[in-house]
Amino acid sequence: MKVKKIIAITLLLFFTGTMLTGCLPGTGGGQLPENRIIIAGKNFTEQDVLVHIMATLVEENSDIVVERRGYLGGTNVVHEAIVNGSVDIYAEYTGTGWTVILGEEPIDDPDEIYNLVQEGYDVQFNLRWLAPFGFNNTYGLTMRPEQAQELGIASISDLQEHAPNLNFGCSHEFLERPDGYARMNEYYGLNFQSVTGMDPGLTYAALRDGAVDVIDGFTTDGRIPAFNLQVLEDDRNFFPPYYAAPVVREDTLERLPQLEEILNRLSGRLTEAEMARLNAMVDLERMRAETVARMWLEEEGLLP
Repeated sequence: MKVKKIIAITLLLFFTGTMLTGCLPGTGGGQLPENRIIIAGKNFTEQDVLVHIMATLVEENSDIVVERRGYLGGTNVVHEAIVNGSVDIYAEYTGTGWTVILGEEPIDDPDEIYNLVQEGYDVQFNLRWLAPFGFNNTYGLTMRPEQAQELGIASISDLQEHAPNLNFGCSHEFLERPDGYARMNEYYGLNFQSVTGMDPGLTYAALRDGAVDVIDGFTTDGRIPAFNLQVLEDDRNFFPPYYAAPVVREDTLERLPQLEEILNRLSGRLTEAEMARLNAMVDLERMRAETVARMWLEEEGLLP
């Protein structure tokens, strides 16, 4: 009986301690210590670079400890994570926020769309858009220049006549987005011979190597100039502006108000050319995104 009683008391103490420990910040109960945040990114190179730029800037200019979660998933996955409190910050694009998350019709004016996503995210999700980084990473249908020249294709409208004989490759997300494949085809009257969804990191090599004829390129991707690819003119302005900016939970800013001032130091500093250069260092020169991010911050004089 004594042995049973000792075992029962031991188990009671163990489970009580476990329950109490689970309620403590940062020990598995789902609540981070006051000075810890999580910065996440989507599943492509540029987003990973931005995760490390934001995280390094914050850590080097404050006592805030940052957990980095690059390549967390696509737009909907990362958005859901910040809404439910699994992450505190990520970088989003105005056109994506407006059309994919808020479900609105595309708008051409970059200032108008930024103001509208600011308001929409605040009202619907209690999230705040901070100042944009400076670059517009819009979609650009991309081809091999020799094939485009042979067929006389310079714009997306020019594709209409030739699309039935061309193979289209794109990210899986582009196939599902409201500002993506289906709507673009309807808008421009395209009907490709075949459509292949793939990892966004594979599309450029697939185009270069002739596996597909047209892809959904990102205009800040360093592989476009490196592989000598041609971006077609969006002559009917289908794609909205996609200016990137940090998106932060309001309760995180209430807990750590210095974050806004620190992250806003990035405002307007990253041009399209600069972002493409940083992306190329990772994709082509095989440098680590964290190394590239720190190098750029040092070049900009943003580290103490």
